[in-house]
Amino acid sequence: MAIKSVSIRIEEEMLDKIGYVADYEGRSVNSHVLVLIRENIKKFEEEHGSIDGDINPDVNVKPTRR
Repeated sequence: MAIKSVSIRIEEEMLDKIGYVADYEGRSVNSHVLVLIRENIKKFEEEHGSIDGDINPDVNVKPTRR
């Protein structure tokens, strides 16, 4: 599986808040964003059917450290 990089533009306050939530969950911001993306894909597929591809959204989700 190839790992790709994506950059986003985000308001500083929003980045601070997502950083707070990520820290609370025991994750880096990057890991937390990946969890949110996976949850979104899983929800979409539950409502609309599977999207072609080999990766299951539940794969590689880091558990919280709490």
